Amino acid sequence: MASRNNIPALTPDGSLSHYLDEIRKFPMLEPEEEYMLGKRLQEHGDTKAAHKMVTSHLRLVAKIAMGYRGYGLPVQELISEGNVGMMQAVKRFDPDKGFRLATYAMWWIRAAIQEYILRSWSLVKMGTTAAQKKLFFNLRKLKGQLQAIEEGDLHPDMVTTIATKLQVSEQEVIDMNRRLAAPDHSLNAPLRIDGDEEWVDWLTDDSETQEDTFGDAEELSQRRAMLEGAMKVLNDRERHILTERRLKDNPSTLEELSQEYGVSRERVRQIEVRAFEKLQRAMKNAASEQRNRAEKRRVALTKA
Repeated sequence: MASRNNIPALTPDGSLSHYLDEIRKFPMLEPEEEYMLGKRLQEHGDTKAAHKMVTSHLRLVAKIAMGYRGYGLPVQELISEGNVGMMQAVKRFDPDKGFRLATYAMWWIRAAIQEYILRSWSLVKMGTTAAQKKLFFNLRKLKGQLQAIEEGDLHPDMVTTIATKLQVSEQEVIDMNRRLAAPDHSLNAPLRIDGDEEWVDWLTDDSETQEDTFGDAEELSQRRAMLEGAMKVLNDRERHILTERRLKDNPSTLEELSQEYGVSRERVRQIEVRAFEKLQRAMKNAASEQRNRAEKRRVALTKA
């Protein structure tokens, strides 16, 4: 597996423009070439194949990292963390799944960068729930949409709008906005003094791309497959009651199901609870098996 020493050097005091020039020298991969490299890594632990897959996507890492530069952290460090995520993605990439490496890797890149930002900003005191993380990474964009360009606290109406949209408290919005009150730099600033290219040229497009759409569909498909497999541990009555009570947009009432099965409402509720617990255990076991397979592959690649 490729290590940090196998890619262009990127240090906190190094030239970012030089690094960006260097990574542009690595060619993009055609689908067929990417598939063959993935198979070579998967079947033979070919480190040269891994290196080529990583370096061909360094531009993707840099582009994603640029989108997180408003948090007051050095861009070089964001890119370095994103590169680690890229390496992890290459380790776990399965070319037989049918989607491109970039589609799969962007999740690992973003996760690595976001975890680094969260650690650096010490959000533990403010909490790290999914909603608060969503607030942390979406507040700037929402402020832009609301044209909240003034410094200082947000207008109460804007606080209410953001809190409602992200399903957090208004106080959390106020606290987060104050924590993020750091000096920004113009996106139209040049990458280098003697060049015409600007920082904005490296920003990601927040609109949904075809790869994003495909990646979401792939993840949803995997979750559905896992759920369908877990449902097999239930008998017919448990499966039907659980489906009617928890998996439908308009769930059936306990009364309706009690009449259908000729039992009390309390008995239907007990069956529902028992079925849900069995389903949870089956889902956890399936997820654990999936992690174990991924870990075995990681160990095998490390030893190769």
